[in-house]
Amino acid sequence: MKADKIKTLGDLKKSSYQSKSIKDELRDNLIEKLKSGMPVFEGVHGFENTVIPELERAILSRHNINLLGLRGQAKTRLARKMVELLDEYIPFVAGSEINDDPLQPISRYAKDLIQEHGDNTPIEWLHRSNRFFEKLATPDVTVADLIGDIDPIKAANMKLSFADDRVIHFGMIPRANRCIFVINELPDLQARIQVALFNILQEGDVQIRGFKIRLNLDIQFIFTANPEDYTNRGSIVTPLKDRIGSQILTHYPDSITIARTITSQEAKLNKEQSENVYVPSLAKDLLEQVSFEARDSEYIDNKSGVSARLSITAYENLISTAERRALKTGSSKTSVRLSDFMGIIPAITGKVELVYEGEQEGAAIVAQHLINDAIKSYFPAYFPKIEKLEKNPDKSPYAKIIEWFFNESGFELLDDISDVEYKKQLDLIKPLDELIQKYQPELAKEDIYFIKEFILWGLVSYDKLSKDRIVDGYQFSDMIGNYINKM
Repeated sequence: MKADKIKTLGDLKKSSYQSKSIKDELRDNLIEKLKSGMPVFEGVHGFENTVIPELERAILSRHNINLLGLRGQAKTRLARKMVELLDEYIPFVAGSEINDDPLQPISRYAKDLIQEHGDNTPIEWLHRSNRFFEKLATPDVTVADLIGDIDPIKAANMKLSFADDRVIHFGMIPRANRCIFVINELPDLQARIQVALFNILQEGDVQIRGFKIRLNLDIQFIFTANPEDYTNRGSIVTPLKDRIGSQILTHYPDSITIARTITSQEAKLNKEQSENVYVPSLAKDLLEQVSFEARDSEYIDNKSGVSARLSITAYENLISTAERRALKTGSSKTSVRLSDFMGIIPAITGKVELVYEGEQEGAAIVAQHLINDAIKSYFPAYFPKIEKLEKNPDKSPYAKIIEWFFNESGFELLDDISDVEYKKQLDLIKPLDELIQKYQPELAKEDIYFIKEFILWGLVSYDKLSKDRIVDGYQFSDMIGNYINKM
């Protein structure tokens, strides 16, 4: 249908256009995509076998939907993706505040206009990108905001009494007629405001300042909520929950691979950063593992959740840490180092809710624990497991490295040394080359120095070496020598 050629009600009647509710519209377009094998919620990862099938079933059932999950679980993204299931354009009566269907008008304005002009009633076309409304539920939201109120200025300008329903100013929900309307963090909405939604969801009528208006609104409602809200900040009142057709539980990525895909897709990097900063695959895995460790940490409130935004912003910080060093040393290109992970601490501390034990430790210390735990989790996948108590420590594959540090003193890796100096420092530890050659002989050349540092940090995590923060870097030493020096 060529929307630009249909400009009056008469033209619309002559065309093949048929009125359709938004829920039928979503359902029909979903059916077409499923039949053709086209992706429905493209760009949403990790939900292919869990959330998305349930969401598709809810759409096929013409349900209003509640997406229940912790923060950073793509609830709002899923809601916005539903816009892609709408028809590209729909007609509405020109000048209508509530997008009246020309063939099935519901407002007094549209009905009066059609009665006056008949088939010459002007119509306009609404693109699907303009059919998405979103409201964050906050305690200050009023019924007037959502439903509407009497407008005294309109009454004065039109010389109408307050008994005339034309003085009503419609709120966000009526103005979202024939659209998708999202209320985020629904439990934060006061109970009396939630009650105002009852009739809209079920019967389709609204009451505004004593006016009982029968508006058969056509809206696809999507609500989002955090399970934490049910106990900490509020709740969804039972009659409202009863009127929501499907409640769908979201979740965090269940694998590092999926988490990496999400981070890569969402991280805001320009071409220069992507080309000039090399990130080893292990570095990407470790960064995602930090979020996994945070979700299981005894220092962090798991009821609050650890958003996927932690990994995204941490990745951006990691790149920026390496980029800053390259700028200071005058290098055009550089590679991420393991010590650069200290640069992601600000991205961690602002995105986790600490329990009492975590508060006692301090946010920055907890963040360092998470990084060390991530290293410990990945170390056995690359090198032999480090035993805390060994019968024959001299036969340990790490004996030569530990011995090297015993004989040397004050090995330092500074934050802002050039790549050449960084490699030169790590090359001093000859046993590292032997260990890598034995256990990771096919390691990519560009990853070797990251792995060398990874070994050092791994030995520190397992208490085989000591690592101390100095003013402008890190100092590594053997445990005994470090103990003696501190004494």
